[in-house]
Amino acid sequence: MNKDNSEIQKTKRTTLNRLSKRGHYDKKTLYSILDSALICHIAYVYEGEPRVIPTAFARIENDFFIHGSRVAGNIKALASGIMASISITRLDGLVLARSGFNHSMNYRSVIIYGAGIKIEKKEEKRPILNAFIDHLVPGRSDDGLKPISEQDLIDTTVIRYPLNEMSAKIRTGHPNDEDEDYNLPVWAGVIPVLRQFGEPITDPKMRYPTPTPDYAKNYQK
Repeated sequence: MNKDNSEIQKTKRTTLNRLSKRGHYDKKTLYSILDSALICHIAYVYEGEPRVIPTAFARIENDFFIHGSRVAGNIKALASGIMASISITRLDGLVLARSGFNHSMNYRSVIIYGAGIKIEKKEEKRPILNAFIDHLVPGRSDDGLKPISEQDLIDTTVIRYPLNEMSAKIRTGHPNDEDEDYNLPVWAGVIPVLRQFGEPITDPKMRYPTPTPDYAKNYQK
């Protein structure tokens, strides 16, 4: 849980001009969105061409991390220190208005800007890689997993993005219709979007009668 509720300094790139009331810059809001999400999308320009990749991530304090194979072209490009834009979105509802033009969505989103910094020391990677596991499934890294090997550390590139240029944009509530449209006899409102996780399915190759852990049975994110 983030106890620091200070604000990230606005920049030209992070300042919302249109619908500025939906903008948020406090760390409590920003980090709560990051910590509740499971995937991010990283956009960058490489050799004059736009690229975007979806990937897992982890946050440790005021740093955002991604990782990947050291031989992957996209990871090598990002590790070189080029600028990137990282987006994270949680969809909360479909907003049905009285006109097609005013249909919308309720959402929580974060945009991060920055140049990646490659983690060079192998032993610095280990706790970060465990943080990736625990971001997806809290408590998993301490549940008797095979330790991260020296070769794993060599083969994996970890990239850090300082969280010092970012903003959130959030929409909540019902449709914003024109006054005259409220007289139309058409249903309007919000269809909530909920994320649901099913019952864990045990790997049939399990060799020992290991019970399903509580963090899997009661998984929430």
